[in-house]
Amino acid sequence: MAKTKTTFFCQNCGSHYAKWQGQCTSCNEWNTIVEEIIEKEEKRSWKQTTTSKKVNKALKIEDIILNKEDRIPTKNKELDRVLGGGLVRGSVTLLGGEPGIGKSTLVLQVALTLSKKTLYVSGEESQSQIKMRAERLVNVNNNCLVLTETKTQNIFKNIEETQPEIVVIDSIQTLHTDYIEASPGSISQIRETTAELIKFAKETATPVILIGHITKDGHIAGPKILEHMVDVVLQFEGDRNHTYRILRAQKNRFGSTAELGIYEMQSGGLREVENPSEILISKKDESLSGTAIAATLEGMRPLMIEVQALVSTAVYGTPQRSATGYNIKRLNMILAVLEKRAGFRLGAKDVFLNITGGIKVDDPAIDLAVVTAILSSNEDEAIPQEYCFAAEVGLAGEIRPVNRVEQRIIEAEKLGFKKIFVSKFNKISIENNAIEILFVSKIEDIYTNLFT
Repeated sequence: MAKTKTTFFCQNCGSHYAKWQGQCTSCNEWNTIVEEIIEKEEKRSWKQTTTSKKVNKALKIEDIILNKEDRIPTKNKELDRVLGGGLVRGSVTLLGGEPGIGKSTLVLQVALTLSKKTLYVSGEESQSQIKMRAERLVNVNNNCLVLTETKTQNIFKNIEETQPEIVVIDSIQTLHTDYIEASPGSISQIRETTAELIKFAKETATPVILIGHITKDGHIAGPKILEHMVDVVLQFEGDRNHTYRILRAQKNRFGSTAELGIYEMQSGGLREVENPSEILISKKDESLSGTAIAATLEGMRPLMIEVQALVSTAVYGTPQRSATGYNIKRLNMILAVLEKRAGFRLGAKDVFLNITGGIKVDDPAIDLAVVTAILSSNEDEAIPQEYCFAAEVGLAGEIRPVNRVEQRIIEAEKLGFKKIFVSKFNKISIENNAIEILFVSKIEDIYTNLFT
């Protein structure tokens, strides 16, 4: 056995040092370097055998043969949308999220509905616990094999015996390998076990799904290099006190990172929400002031979301500015535009803004809805429920055009809206009879149309 030695790793970025120091020179973080004992030993392949491989040769770009990615549909429309069409063979997908948010439920639900043979490896739950959850979700699938193991060498031995087509690891922080003398969940163990699984996935063209814990800051636990090593990084978001969950792609080598998947947590598992507007628009009997509907886009999916604003006289000396689901800096900019360009005196008033449904929106096309909701609350006049908005607001108070406005108009028409306000600089070629398109060029036009 080779000589053991001590190495110091940065918990944030994974850089290693020969001795301890207060600041990591790679990521400039303080007090993130910890000591770990590693064992220098010749690393073998995941099959525990050494195989001779041919050396790859450099090719001209025109000589490279482009093969179409072979994907495995998961039979989960929301997950397939975020992945870009399904699991790519040989890919490694990392799914992160807060404890109790439903990561294991989502992956187990997918494993039980797949027609492919799936090996579900759990290092956190027993086989009986997993069966109890599986019986609550859907009918038990004979193609799903459950293994309770944390040692990678034993996992690969079971893989050789069962020959699964998809492997699920729950979770990567519980695994350990004999080649590293460190506790499970440490920097070196996470990096080494992930490297072994990536090597296995690439050599056998088997998709691997890893479930990862997150830190209190919301980042995936372990070295930052872990997210660079895998092919896809998914984030499962939501509040455990609410039923709705959002799946986002933070990194995707095989598709777009702008797509969004929405689920509803029920007693029988996660339900796919195919029409997100049903959860993003509040159901109410009468029109209330301070609410406006915005037509936004998440990837290729149009969404109608409700923007709520509350403007009140400041009780304390300094007016409060608060935003949930919206950039607070952009809210301050819009308030400054309303004060300077449109003449509304909001400097001495509290302004609170909320995007319903618990989602975070970065699309500038909801600026006009934000302005309208603020003006509606300030004037205490309700906006008709069949009105919606899709435009950006500039620093000069002008209403700017947004991209793919026709797709937003079609979605608004489909959901029964009667009028949509857009910038007059948008070029629209579609002809609509069911929805009226109103063109505005500045904030004064919106105020004239709605409050005078």
